[in-house]
Amino acid sequence: MEFVKMHGAGNDYVYVDCFQQQISDPAALARQVSARHFGIGSDGLILILPHEGVDARMRIFNADGSEAQMCGNGIRCVAKYLYDSGRVVGDTLRIATGAGVLEVQVFPAGDGKAERVRVAMGCPRLQRGQLPMYGDAAAKALDIDIAVCGRVFRASCLSMGNPHCVVFVDDVDSFDVARWGRQLEEHSWFPERINVEFVQVISAGEVRQRTWERGAGETLACGTGAAAVTVAGVLSGRLKRRVLNHLRGGDLEMEYLESGQVFMTGAAVEVFRGHWPD
Repeated sequence: MEFVKMHGAGNDYVYVDCFQQQISDPAALARQVSARHFGIGSDGLILILPHEGVDARMRIFNADGSEAQMCGNGIRCVAKYLYDSGRVVGDTLRIATGAGVLEVQVFPAGDGKAERVRVAMGCPRLQRGQLPMYGDAAAKALDIDIAVCGRVFRASCLSMGNPHCVVFVDDVDSFDVARWGRQLEEHSWFPERINVEFVQVISAGEVRQRTWERGAGETLACGTGAAAVTVAGVLSGRLKRRVLNHLRGGDLEMEYLESGQVFMTGAAVEVFRGHWPD
């Protein structure tokens, strides 16, 4: 199997071109290649597949083999792969995901390869039933208390294709992400578990984010999480509609339009290519 290792803001995946090869058991393969000591090492596996009516389809598998609906950093890398390999004409692509078809725009560098990618992330899904989350399916969960292990967190829960729980904290660097991220991920309110963002507001236009990703643990970045943070910050009055988000793996430029659309711009980087034994 031929693969490409890429990352967006440090959120790294193994990418497989399924226009040319087939993967029979992607969940098992994701667990194998993601192992950082015994495999390639990644946050998961992304398959790039043909799909009628669009440039490609992406499927995302977390490091534990579970399948995710969307990955904002991953879709930027898929766009880079398609653009750099000459699979598309022009700098605008349409890619199918588990969260629907998304449009991305590529910004090439001087060598003609894609360097930065802007993604139309869609509109936030604010109802509990859309996460999913137990309770009144039509109700929102944007400013709620969640109790875990004797501690109560004020949180906003929403979906940007993937479900997210956003918690604002005073100092994100010293916060115990591993302890509380796991507890919130597995809270009984979330039947399919949830991704958790811990966020420090620097100013109305700047934040620092750490992410506990379901099925992967703490990751260096999360694009749908950055989108969820922007929405939660705007709706709670903490943030302006344009936000620079500093993640551990790099920066993302976020914009939440009055129309409800969220846009994300960031780098997409190829690390190396290789062969995985049959």
